[in-house]
Amino acid sequence: MSTILKGIAASSGIAIGKAYRLVEPDLSFSKTAISNADDEISRFQKAINSAKADLEIIREKALADLGEDKAAIFDAHLLVLSDPELLSSIEEKINTDMTNAETALKETTDMFVSMFEQLDNEYMKERAADIKDVSKRVLAHLLGVKIPNPGLIAEEVVIIAEDLTPSDTAQLNKQFVKGFTTDIGGRTSHSAIMARSMEIPAVVGTKSASSSIENGDIVIVDGLHGEVHINPTPEIIKKYEDDLRNLELQKAEWALLKDEATKTRDGKHVELAANIGSPQDVDNVLANGGEGVGLYRTEFLYMERSQLPTEDEQFEAYKSVLEKMKGKPVVVRTLDIGGDKQLPYLNLPSEMNPFLGFRAIRLCLEEQEMFRTQLRALLRASAFGNLKIMFPMIATIDEFRAAKALLEEEKATLLENGVEVADGIEIGIMVEIPSTAVLADQFAKEVDFFSIGTNDLIQYTMAADRMNERVSYLYQPYNPAILRLVKMVIDAAHKEGKWAGMCGEMAGDEIAIPILLGLGLNEFSMSASSILKARSLIKKLDQNEMKQLAEDALRLQTVNEVMELIHNKIM
Repeated sequence: MSTILKGIAASSGIAIGKAYRLVEPDLSFSKTAISNADDEISRFQKAINSAKADLEIIREKALADLGEDKAAIFDAHLLVLSDPELLSSIEEKINTDMTNAETALKETTDMFVSMFEQLDNEYMKERAADIKDVSKRVLAHLLGVKIPNPGLIAEEVVIIAEDLTPSDTAQLNKQFVKGFTTDIGGRTSHSAIMARSMEIPAVVGTKSASSSIENGDIVIVDGLHGEVHINPTPEIIKKYEDDLRNLELQKAEWALLKDEATKTRDGKHVELAANIGSPQDVDNVLANGGEGVGLYRTEFLYMERSQLPTEDEQFEAYKSVLEKMKGKPVVVRTLDIGGDKQLPYLNLPSEMNPFLGFRAIRLCLEEQEMFRTQLRALLRASAFGNLKIMFPMIATIDEFRAAKALLEEEKATLLENGVEVADGIEIGIMVEIPSTAVLADQFAKEVDFFSIGTNDLIQYTMAADRMNERVSYLYQPYNPAILRLVKMVIDAAHKEGKWAGMCGEMAGDEIAIPILLGLGLNEFSMSASSILKARSLIKKLDQNEMKQLAEDALRLQTVNEVMELIHNKIM
């Protein structure tokens, strides 16, 4: 029977395919006595070999698709599976206690994990995390339970999950994964942002996809309207296949704009840039006619590893992006960890309100050696392209000055040591905290540019957690309160002769673009897949007319009134 789930349209497009449930398996078991220890040890060794075979395949795929640093995670896991002390302890427990392998594995690995976690040693704490991951895989083989792995999917499917971590999303192969849907999340959750950058249709926040959809069900993910159809009728499938064909024709029309400058109908030029998470994303930026990178999220260099990336690893990544962009501007955001992005190896304490807590520049100013390492890598890479650096989560002018002082110190040291550093690197900030927007006229005297991070600016202004689908109705980019803050930032920048960009999802929103154009935004940075559609829209707009439209929008009271205004004037 056909069923429709409503959710949040997180990444546009249409996907039709078989369901692949990416859910945590049930690894529960009972402690049981055994009669033959040799047979049980043999069963355990077979599970170890199967786990090794899994990890070899995953490692090779990670090496090919994601690079050596990601593959190194699985090298560490393979080392755990070859550790004679750990393996002999488990086998000894089977022999001595005459207990099943599952119990011996769990009790022994729990002991090692507890012991390592209590040591004041980063390396040993990382080993504890490796042991946890590996023991789960071995336990699954002992129980005959399959651990889903998005990186090993080799047929066309639609992913069904309670949620997808950024690393899960990064492993998705576009050749086979046609779309995904999740129970939780919002349009600005990181899995949604990555789905857009990878051009994978997605609907999030359905509340019940993982409990309503079985493996093998036929699923349609409608990333345009936020709907998921389960086992649709032939008529519905036919309708969506027609829609998909029309969408492909529209994309072909937009593709003709790839090498055009982004100009309004009356000849005003604005810059359309892309948000990226890794050097691999640059190909997509160029394929979609991006005029720059408006946001390079460097935190993905730090995630899904067992330790911090080295200065040279970071240098190579930044250099790669700058060289590929061939002189086009690249705005690199320094490390923005915290909120929904955590680094287990930093062992940061859990917080009641992580989005309002010890994150981004706050963390970097305290963990200065980590921050300085990144700054040195960026400065060294600056010689290979048009680099601009911005600091995230700036709340006070003192924070900006402190971060800039560290950058200047590292620059001076590099120059003293004969290392080439580009002249005139622009230093800016993300405007994502209301206090910063309100004080933009003062910040504009000291920064070289602003980039408005609307994902956080909206959640902080509206006091609504952007990860909570129950308050997702308060994610209101067109709310007059948000528009007024954006205007304050743009006006403050222009008064001091500086430029203002936007790297939040609002920048690629077809309802917001006419207003932002009217407010005078200089740079729009969005998912690469949104660039050509945005260029097509901007070519049809007259900036002077949009200026009047923006003034009208600022005088309205509600988000619905703003949307009605845009639909009447533009759509």
